[in-house]
Amino acid sequence: MFAKRGFCMGKPRSRCNHRSVECFRSRWHYGFLLLIVFSTVWVRLSLIDLPLERDEGEYAYAGQLILQGSLPYDAVYNMKLPGVYAAYAGIIGIFGQTHRGVHTGLAVINIATIVLLFFLGRKLADTLAGLMASASFAVLSLTPVLQGIFANSEHFVILPVIGGLILLLGGLEKDRLIVLFTSGLLFGTGVLMKQHGALFGMFALLFLVIDRLQAKKTIPDTALRGILFLSGIAVPYALVCLFFKSVGIFDKFWFWTVSYASKYTAEVSLGLGWEMFRETAADILRADPFVWLIAGIGLSAPLWSRKARQRAVFTHGLFLFSFLSVIPGLYFRRHYFLLLVPSASLLFGMAVSAAQDKLAGLNRKGLAQLFPAVLSAVVLVGSFCWHGYFMMGKTPLDLSRYMNGLNPFPEALDVGSFIRENSSRDDRIAVIGSEPQIYFYSGRRAATGYIYMYPLMESHEFALTMQKDMLREIEEIKPKFLVFVHVDTSWGIHEGSQTMMLSWLDQYQSKYYWPVGVIDIREKGTEYYWAPNLKGPPESSQWIAVFQRKSDASI
Repeated sequence: MFAKRGFCMGKPRSRCNHRSVECFRSRWHYGFLLLIVFSTVWVRLSLIDLPLERDEGEYAYAGQLILQGSLPYDAVYNMKLPGVYAAYAGIIGIFGQTHRGVHTGLAVINIATIVLLFFLGRKLADTLAGLMASASFAVLSLTPVLQGIFANSEHFVILPVIGGLILLLGGLEKDRLIVLFTSGLLFGTGVLMKQHGALFGMFALLFLVIDRLQAKKTIPDTALRGILFLSGIAVPYALVCLFFKSVGIFDKFWFWTVSYASKYTAEVSLGLGWEMFRETAADILRADPFVWLIAGIGLSAPLWSRKARQRAVFTHGLFLFSFLSVIPGLYFRRHYFLLLVPSASLLFGMAVSAAQDKLAGLNRKGLAQLFPAVLSAVVLVGSFCWHGYFMMGKTPLDLSRYMNGLNPFPEALDVGSFIRENSSRDDRIAVIGSEPQIYFYSGRRAATGYIYMYPLMESHEFALTMQKDMLREIEEIKPKFLVFVHVDTSWGIHEGSQTMMLSWLDQYQSKYYWPVGVIDIREKGTEYYWAPNLKGPPESSQWIAVFQRKSDASI
């Protein structure tokens, strides 16, 4: 399928000399790529002050602990694999341990993905397809509905996967075993960023087998390359397992990433999952209807384009497995659909390229032949300007409120600042709620590894044991500050939840702590009250209370 084609800027080498005028002109496409990159950087850097949301807070805090010499699953309990924690450690180590540093790192990751998609689209079809793929990805990954402006783990899955796909095609084209193995390493890295990344590795292996069989290679030849590729995928995970075994916390790693993770994915029923999918998918399609429409035309392209038909196994197979990667757990959170965006962007690029070739084959010249590219560019520029104008026209606080409601993401900045200014680096704190970004902002370690309340409120058999473990850890450490987050979305309490820890908190806090801060979160604006200027009960049902241990109180 990818037998040595030999491309120069999307044109066969037999028809294109590097010194020719045609190839010289084709290099102007790099100018368009730079325009896409600079436009994306301009918007993303304007959003650099956006407060972290929960997942970002978790990753940033875990990355902060790694830089201090602590390890996930020992100091932070969660089901995610450690790749994203290590990636965050690198980002905040380079760009600074702030929310600005996190979002600067995200901009770099996003730009790298845009550039790689250009090369992948060009390798699949031509330069026009590559440009359109990178531009549509830039637009869709900035769509507020997809939450691509936050540094969620999906961004860190996509980047190595796109790199792995490029190497996979190159390795098959040139039959380079080391390239195929390296491609597997990148897919394995994607899995370490999030378990959902395993679906991309499955697609790549299937495509490798189909490609070798279509090239009439022998079964042993195909098996050798498949095994080599699978070995590359397995190496990163195997090394992680060996590492945690060597430091004595493999049991914790296995419990959180396998035992508990399997319970978590079984929480949502098929009926509820279908309803969440319908609602989320409808919102995403409404946000960029024309972009998704052109990607949909790309799905139909093999019916009317020979070029698209030749690449259909890759483009449509990738789209299928990208969609499957969104499904595990049936939660269908909006940022999960970022995993679908690269394949949709490639289909967008293929649709434009195939349509232009079709018109050229019909002897349509001049503006008529350029119509697909011009129309698609208008759609992308319009969508980009709309989303950019909408987001850049709001303050970080307003944008956070618009996207996240009364979730206390802006307030976490102030709570973290207060704790940092009134404690020493060795002091511990405990956040009774699911706001790990407070630990990150304050630069103070948690008194417990339970940084989310959600696992403790779920219906599995581990919930009550988890609550008891958390309370025991807090009682042993005796944190200087307790932060209680009275916000519905920070808990996820439902009819079957165990609430023993709430009764414990009331008694424990009143015995050992006194209030030093109340944050009243309201639609019309948050009110902050710090000791000694505290007031009565909050007006809103959504609030945060900060308590200081009585023996340490000096405020």
